[in-house]
Amino acid sequence: MNNNTQSLTAIALQKFKKNFWGVFSFAFILVLVFVSVFAYVLAPDKSANANQMHLSIHSKPPGFNVKIMAIPLGDKIESSFSDYFFGGANSLTEIPISSYKIKNNVIEYVAYSDEPSLQMVKEVSLKTFVGETSIEAAAGKFISSRTFYLGTDKYGRDLLSRMLIGSRVSISIGVVAVVISLVVGIFFGAIGGYFGGKTDALIMWVVNIIWSIPTLLLVIAITLALGKGFWQVFVAVGLTMWVEVARVVRGQVISVKEMQYVTAAKALGFGNFRIIFNHILPNIMAPVIVISAANFASAILVESGLSFLGLGAQPPIPSWGSIIKDHYSYIILGKPYLAMVPGLAIMSLTLAFMMMGNALRDALDVKQ
Repeated sequence: MNNNTQSLTAIALQKFKKNFWGVFSFAFILVLVFVSVFAYVLAPDKSANANQMHLSIHSKPPGFNVKIMAIPLGDKIESSFSDYFFGGANSLTEIPISSYKIKNNVIEYVAYSDEPSLQMVKEVSLKTFVGETSIEAAAGKFISSRTFYLGTDKYGRDLLSRMLIGSRVSISIGVVAVVISLVVGIFFGAIGGYFGGKTDALIMWVVNIIWSIPTLLLVIAITLALGKGFWQVFVAVGLTMWVEVARVVRGQVISVKEMQYVTAAKALGFGNFRIIFNHILPNIMAPVIVISAANFASAILVESGLSFLGLGAQPPIPSWGSIIKDHYSYIILGKPYLAMVPGLAIMSLTLAFMMMGNALRDALDVKQ
C-alpha cells in the first residue's frame, strides 16, 4: 500500500518552489552572500577595505581605463590565508599614468591628469623596483592597464571593490540584528503569552513603550550610548527590532497554549519552560520565519540610514549607505551613478528579502 502523505514542511517547500519570484529572490540572496564572503577574492582592489586611492582619476565613469604603474613601498609583504577574507596591507604605491617610455635605464612617465597643462613628466630608476634585473622586465611587471568597471569614487578608489566589500556590512547587519531580535523577542513574547497576568502586562508595557519611539531615533540613541562602530550598530538595530517579534510570538502562544497537546504535557508533569520551548515554539515558527525576512530588509534600510548620517560603520570601512553619503551631491553635478549604484544595490537586496518573505508567507499558509 502506497503512502502518499507528506509532511507540512514538504508541502510548504513544494509551494515555495512554484513561486518564481520567491525562488529567484532566494537565489539572488545566496549569490550576494557568496560574493560578500569572498569579496576580497572577487574585488580588483584587494587592499584592506579597498582603500587604494588615486586622486588624479577621481569620479571617473564606469568602464574607465587607464595605465597604472605600481611602485613597491619596501620589502614585499607575504600574503596570508586571512588576506582572502580581510584584505591585505598595501605593499605598492599605484600611480595612474598617461604614457611612459624606457630611457637610459629609467622609466620616464607622464602622470595622468585631466588637464594637459598639469601633466608632469617624472622618472623612476631601476633600483626602485627591488629584485628586478632590467628596466624592461620591471616595466612589464609593474605597469599594466586597468579598467574600473563601475568607475571610481571621489577619492579615486575602485567603486566595484568598495561595493563588493560593502555588501558585507548589509548582510552582516541583517544576520546579527535578526538573531538578536529573535532571541530577545521569542523569549519575552513566549513568557508573556504563556504566563499572562502581571507578567504579560509588564512585558507588553515595555513593548508598547519601545514601539512608540521612532525606530531610527531609538537606534541613534542606542548607538550614541554604545559609541560609534561596526558592532555597536548591529547591536543597536537588533535591540530595536525585537518588539515586533515579541508581539507576534505572544499572540501565537496565547492561541495555542490551550491546545490539547499542551494540556497533555502539563498532565504529564512537564515544566513550563519545557512546554514553551519544546512543544509550543516549534509549532508557531511559521509566522516568525516570515517576520524575520521582513526584519532582515528593515535592518538593511536602518543601517544604510545610519551610515548616511555618519553613525554607522566608520571610515575607511565601506558600506552602501556611506557610499551614498559621500556622493549624493554628485546627483546634481552630472555624475549620478556614484550614488545610484549603491542605492540600487540597497533597493535590490531589500526587495529580494521582501519578496522571499511574501513567498514564505504563501507557502506556510495552511489555508491555501
